[in-house]
Amino acid sequence: QVPLVESGGGLVQPGGSLNLTCTFSGSIDKINYMAWYRQVPGKERNRLAGITHGGTIDYTEPSKGRFTISRSYAENTLYFWMKSLKPGDTAVYYCYAELKEFSHGDWKYDEVWGQGTLVTVSS
Repeated sequence: QVPLVESGGGLVQPGGSLNLTCTFSGSIDKINYMAWYRQVPGKERNRLAGITHGGTIDYTEPSKGRFTISRSYAENTLYFWMKSLKPGDTAVYYCYAELKEFSHGDWKYDEVWGQGTLVTVSS
C-alpha cells in the first residue's frame, strides 16, 4: 500500500496562506492519480484539485485562482498551496491517491486516504 501523511494545517487569518503537504511511501509505482479533498463536518467530502501520474492537473471551482497543486517524486510529496484564504475554506483537508496495478490479466484499482489536516480560517 501507499501510506499518506498530511501536514501543514492550522489557524490562519482571512487573506492568509498555507502550504499543505502529503508525504507518500511504499508502492509508489502504483500511484495513478493524487488529489486534495476537503470536508466540513456534516457535509460531503469534495475534491479540490488532482494530478495524474503523467502530471496533468485539474482544479474544481473552489480552487481556481487561489489554490495550486504540485508533486515531487524526488521528495515523495504532494503539495497544496492555498492563498487568499476565507472563513469558508475552514475544513479538514485530505490527501487522496488512486492506485492502479495490473494483476491476473486485468487492471485493479484501489484508493488510499490520509488522516486529514485541519485548516481553520478565522480572525
